[in-house]
Amino acid sequence: MLNKFKNSSNGAQWIGAGTAIGVAVFAVTNEPTWIAVGVAIGAALSSRKPKIQNED
Repeated sequence: MLNKFKNSSNGAQWIGAGTAIGVAVFAVTNEPTWIAVGVAIGAALSSRKPKIQNED
């Protein structure tokens, strides 16, 4: 059985969103640490396991 997941690339989207937030905070504070914090938050959000969908 092949399981196809919708939106299987959500991990990259979360990392991108976290990076964007980190860059925005960096632009305000001029501290590059916020970019790494944004990437780390995006990676943490992307590591969640997808919900199993029942096939009806």
